[in-house]
Amino acid sequence: MVSEVTPTRTAPDVVDVRGPRFAAWITSAVLVLVLVLTAFAPLAAALVLAAQAVVFAVGAATGPKDSPYGRIFRAVVAPRVGPPTETEPAAPLRFAQLLGLVFSAAGLLGFLAGSPLVGVIFTGFALFAAFLNAAFGICLGCRIYPLVARFRRTPAPN
Repeated sequence: MVSEVTPTRTAPDVVDVRGPRFAAWITSAVLVLVLVLTAFAPLAAALVLAAQAVVFAVGAATGPKDSPYGRIFRAVVAPRVGPPTETEPAAPLRFAQLLGLVFSAAGLLGFLAGSPLVGVIFTGFALFAAFLNAAFGICLGCRIYPLVARFRRTPAPN
């Protein structure tokens, strides 16, 4: 007798929508600090932007739950606000973190190359996207993700 085993379905990787918005508020504050520091301490602005780039890199690599701001949300905020009432998929959020990394890296290169204007422009782009998510729940990276996902290679069927 052969027993038939049905594959178990795993739930898609989803996150509480409040977590990414919390992270976007922190990111917005950090990027505003970068812009303010640029006026009188471009090196300090570059260092803060480098730290934010690391946060974006970790978020892109590990996902929103395990990003530094995601960990703060899980440990400090989530227990106080109750269970999630709405979730969203993690993959578009990881892509959004990757876009944040690209913009912050471009801004950092501007600062390091001695062109604070380039640093400010790319920091401003990242701030615009972060603030849209924080204040209005509009994730630009998440909106772009379906367009980019169509170009990913899909594995050939066996």
